[in-house]
Amino acid sequence: MIAKLIVGAKAPNFKLLRDGGGEVALKDFKGRKLILYFYPKADTSGCTAEARDFSKLAPAFARAGADILGVSPDPVPRLDKFKSKYDLAVDLGSDEAHETLEAYGVWAKKSMYGRSYMGVLRTTVLIDRDGRIARIWEKVKVPGHADEVLAATKAL
Repeated sequence: MIAKLIVGAKAPNFKLLRDGGGEVALKDFKGRKLILYFYPKADTSGCTAEARDFSKLAPAFARAGADILGVSPDPVPRLDKFKSKYDLAVDLGSDEAHETLEAYGVWAKKSMYGRSYMGVLRTTVLIDRDGRIARIWEKVKVPGHADEVLAATKAL
């Protein structure tokens, strides 16, 4: 059963391995806004464009009191290579076990060319300073998305 996020509810806790080594958890962002964006696979065209867009706007998000964390099922070495290759300014979390992806309802059955498989639904969640879900973007289309998330973050 897929979890369903609700605006106003407490964000599901998470603890993930992160790029560069170490761990990252929801509690690390207490008192700050968090943009948690879920993407299918590092170094693919859409995921690269999304990460670069968020990276380009990272200083503006910081001024708005927000941190950005991209989450995918990729292993940490792949995240490190992805971040280095594109000089990304966002943090990346690895969820190979899919626990956080499932808790946020973004690990689901997908299909392409008549083949069904499990994968990440491109989704962004804005979490407020109190750890509550302020906004959810489902079925994200990458062009202009980071700008839209920044505007919502500033308004929060």
